[in-house]
Amino acid sequence: MGRKTIFITGASSGIGRATAELAAGRDWNVALFARRGDRLADLARDLGDAALALEGDVTRPDDLERAIAATVDRFGGVDAAFANAGRGAGSGGRDGWRAMVDVNVMGLLYTAEAVLPELKKTKGTLVLTGSAAGRMHIKGSVYGATKWFVHGYAGNMAEDMRDWGGRCCVIAPGMVDTEFFDQGKPDKLHPEDVAAAVLHAIEAPERAAVREIFLMPQH
Repeated sequence: MGRKTIFITGASSGIGRATAELAAGRDWNVALFARRGDRLADLARDLGDAALALEGDVTRPDDLERAIAATVDRFGGVDAAFANAGRGAGSGGRDGWRAMVDVNVMGLLYTAEAVLPELKKTKGTLVLTGSAAGRMHIKGSVYGATKWFVHGYAGNMAEDMRDWGGRCCVIAPGMVDTEFFDQGKPDKLHPEDVAAAVLHAIEAPERAAVREIFLMPQH
């Protein structure tokens, strides 16, 4: 049986990069999608022949469609997809809200739209990056509201995908020590912790549909 393939958005750093590294170490092919092509190229070089760097933007459906086609051409199919790309609102206001919704909501939908036809062929798994912020109410948080969307969509997709043997899981971490924050958070979750949850979801036996994994820092 050949190696399976996972397509990862937001793969150039943080959770996406850690997931790519862990998956490659477990004999998965990894298709790496992000805007920062230089970082992707470095990561793909480190991971070797099992990796494919695909520069693009999740807010552009054409970029995603080309990336999925290139993944299938290189590896023969897609067995799992990790829709991980996300962002905060920056300085906020209308422009910040729109940019965040474009990535966190529309980018997620575009990713699913592009990859689902391939996942249907393999009865594959779609994993979405949610957040603890999508499981609780935070005063005035528009970011949190976008993650509530992710959690709702994940549940809906799990019901839809089960009809053809596929699975959908949302990974909901609390604070993770990534570039999302201006200052390091070494005592919080590490990207590798979240990556392990992603691999747990996609490598679960066919009889088990892992629909949500909720991780919080111990301290």
